[in-house]
Amino acid sequence: MSTDFIVKAKARSDEGKGASRRLRRLEASVPAIVYGAGKEAQSITLVTKDFIRQLEEEAFFSNILTLEVDGKAEKVVIKDVQRHPVSTFPIHADFQRIDPTHKITIKVPVHFINEDKCDGVKNGGGTINHQATELEVSCLAKDLPEFIEVDVANLAVGQSVHVSEITLPAGVESVELSHGEDHDIALVSVLAPKGGAAEEEAEEAAE
Repeated sequence: MSTDFIVKAKARSDEGKGASRRLRRLEASVPAIVYGAGKEAQSITLVTKDFIRQLEEEAFFSNILTLEVDGKAEKVVIKDVQRHPVSTFPIHADFQRIDPTHKITIKVPVHFINEDKCDGVKNGGGTINHQATELEVSCLAKDLPEFIEVDVANLAVGQSVHVSEITLPAGVESVELSHGEDHDIALVSVLAPKGGAAEEEAEEAAE
């Protein structure tokens, strides 16, 4: 992994919704929990402004993070962030400890490359349609990719790229495909121009 994120936290003993509200309001802190790797779950607090800044970086969600709780460090991944429905500020977070000998399941961003060279757009007048912007994968922590690239340069109008058609890094498996061929979802496609021949043919076939 190319990015080293350090999340500083403090242990907390007060529990309940009331205590969490006080933390957010009076101490500018975000309540959180860290669990996994055969250890007891631990309640912690994060500094709101620092956590918000880290959440703005896409790589934060697909990297192994260093969580320092009162100065003691351990490796984790972020599993969930609950946000306020109006302000979208984080109000709670879940972290999972990393066991280097066991696989983790995590969603990784999908980056689409060569969109400016896409055949279906340049020569067919089509429009690129992103049907998924992240992919859930299973792998050991050491094999976790920061993102997955999908090349759309040769994609023609009416064509799609499915999960089974991309090459994942060594040691990385698609969770969707592990459920069977009927879970081979499309990640991106090129839509025909509105009113174009391809669209008319599709309408005639439907009739």
